[in-house]
Amino acid sequence: MHFNPFTARERPATAALCAIAVALLLSVSACGGSSGDKAGATATPGDTKASTTGSAPKCGLGNGKKASGTPIKIGAIVTKQPGTDFTDITNTVKAYYDCVNANGGINGKPIEYLPQPEQTDPAQIASLAKKLAESEQVVAIVGNISLIECAVNHKYWESKGYSVVSAGIAPECYSTPNVAAVNMGPRYSSDGAVQTLIRKGVKKIAFVQSNVPGTGYIEAGPKLVAAAAKIPIASLKENVPIQDANSAALKAVQAAGEGGGVVLNFTPPEALKILQAAQRQGLQDRVKWGCSTPCNTDFLADALGSAWNDKLFVNAELNLTNADGPDSQLYRDVLKQYGPKIPLGSFSQMGFVMGAITTKALLTVKGDVTVESANAAIRAVKDFKTDILCSPWYYGDAPLHIPNNVDRTTTPKDGVMVQDEDCFQISDAEPDIAKVRQIEQQG
Repeated sequence: MHFNPFTARERPATAALCAIAVALLLSVSACGGSSGDKAGATATPGDTKASTTGSAPKCGLGNGKKASGTPIKIGAIVTKQPGTDFTDITNTVKAYYDCVNANGGINGKPIEYLPQPEQTDPAQIASLAKKLAESEQVVAIVGNISLIECAVNHKYWESKGYSVVSAGIAPECYSTPNVAAVNMGPRYSSDGAVQTLIRKGVKKIAFVQSNVPGTGYIEAGPKLVAAAAKIPIASLKENVPIQDANSAALKAVQAAGEGGGVVLNFTPPEALKILQAAQRQGLQDRVKWGCSTPCNTDFLADALGSAWNDKLFVNAELNLTNADGPDSQLYRDVLKQYGPKIPLGSFSQMGFVMGAITTKALLTVKGDVTVESANAAIRAVKDFKTDILCSPWYYGDAPLHIPNNVDRTTTPKDGVMVQDEDCFQISDAEPDIAKVRQIEQQG
């Protein structure tokens, strides 16, 4: 998929931000695979609750009573434009809140969810933030997923007292005090893929991604991880959409060398071009192959077929979509009941988790749900267990937030993605990951 958000009338600053965002987009457009996995959470009051097959899903209070009265307003900003549509995430947040509203709401009151679509224009994005905070007077910002929103608005949200719960792309989604994402984003996902190939014994890494401005932020992570393991790494870029996949595959394999590994950071269609070209040339066995989260999709596994069984190792920031855990079951039930047109995958998993986290937080508020009380409750979230994530999610008061920093590896198996490695930590050779580990140790 190729995305070109620019027009001749756009300001240079806008174009620069958009160009950087394109690079970051490449590792957030993941789709979940399918395979079983172990359960990882038990429900407590206010948690998501697994439903029995054929019954209405139970969310939040789980009492089956429809909420009423003055709604509690929650907002979000989401990129929706030709070629780049993240609304599966916000649509799933809404589906979860619809389930909450059918089960008692937030202590009796319904949630009114107000996602605002944007088209990668900083002025528009700033205006939408003011609309939500000052005109709509939302009490929380939940589900933000945008190419550049974190860069544009994080200081504004901080000034207004919001602690944003998001799915991150831009660096500011992970390096600021008032934004916490449920995913780990393109840089750390690429790190995880590099770590996997190093564990599998490669002697050199070739890291390949699209040739657009801003990729330096992403490739800096794999370089740090490889350096810490004393493994040479070469960084390659390909223009997208890829026109000569045979050449791209051959260059990557040659750069990796004998006993080496190739890590791809592309959207699924572009990664598929390279992988299929490698197979046509008999290169799939010359090196070990890895990929960041976007390759974690049955679309790619099915297209590759059994020739790639156990030959591609994909970093997965969330669980497989047919995992056995109670939250994974509830996730599927909620989509079936409240979002039947939303596909199973990483995007909808992110939306489900954000809805569940914030519902549990808001149910702890005593008295009126206000900006102050709602965001105090969100910041107080700690040890939020769900089988959809490898480790408990948390917020807390900290200078930066990367609560999702432990994930798994998947691999194609006869047309579907299955788990290859259980959960592992992203390398603390990354300075911000090291800072986060110190924060976690402090409790």
